[in-house]
Amino acid sequence: MELEFVRTFVAVVDGGQFQEAAAELGITQQAVSKRVGTLERELGVRLFTRTARGARLSSAGEAFLPHARTLLDAERRALASVRPEQRPLRVDVLNRRVLTAWLVRDFHQAHPEVELEVVTSGAELDFAGAVAAVENGSVDAAFRGVPSRDQLGAVESCLVGYDAHELLVGPRHPFADQPSVRMAELVGRRIWMPGLSSRTEWGAYYAELSAAFGLTIDPSGPVFGNEAMLDELATSPDLSTFVGVGSRYFWPDGYDLRRIPVVDPAPVYPMSLLWRRDQPHPDVRKLRDHLVEDRPAGPDTWLPSWD
Repeated sequence: MELEFVRTFVAVVDGGQFQEAAAELGITQQAVSKRVGTLERELGVRLFTRTARGARLSSAGEAFLPHARTLLDAERRALASVRPEQRPLRVDVLNRRVLTAWLVRDFHQAHPEVELEVVTSGAELDFAGAVAAVENGSVDAAFRGVPSRDQLGAVESCLVGYDAHELLVGPRHPFADQPSVRMAELVGRRIWMPGLSSRTEWGAYYAELSAAFGLTIDPSGPVFGNEAMLDELATSPDLSTFVGVGSRYFWPDGYDLRRIPVVDPAPVYPMSLLWRRDQPHPDVRKLRDHLVEDRPAGPDTWLPSWD
């Protein structure tokens, strides 16, 4: 299927008229009609119903339109994978409320000349999926823990920071008024992390943490979002959850939630930046140099075996 014909079809849809599509594409109206006609013959259907007011999509045209847009988006991503200098630096920060989002925000403030596109994959991609997204050019850089360097393939990584843990509890929790909580005190306590997936690297991290200290991390329950979880914590006398020191969560004053540092030892999550080894976006180096972390994790900390 000729993509120029598909692009012309979409231009007619967006412009509402063959004449508008011709102006948008820089070709004649006759050429637009010819391209659309050829595409219709290839597909064996009529894509438009011509009227005095312009072109109206047929039922077949309506069915074909989302697929046409997908084809053009695939073309855009394919070209971007080998022409990264022609678009913004696309960075996957995982979640807009966690440390990585604030690291990229600091980078933007330090380098306002770099055009950024910030995306969030959340829990949708495991480590292998994130590596593949960087490798195929869907994103130029991504933040991840790196449980196995053997899986990186054509992707490079560097450590950009350690995110220490805090225990988030409501005002009725036994630890609510403590300045800190020792790891040993968490044994036998329910630490609720709904939706935690064992197939992700952070799932592996918490599994290793649980095994090392005998913790009870509960991933059960449907995931209704952060707001619903915070609501549950605010009224519970025993629920708690882990949050990173660099994470930003917001709740009503009446919830009176408390963030309590975890110590003796302090568990820390090692976060790395991933980027393509070959043909990286020209601004990846600036991002890497701005973020690279040379400081050690610090004394009395716990790190996963893969750090």
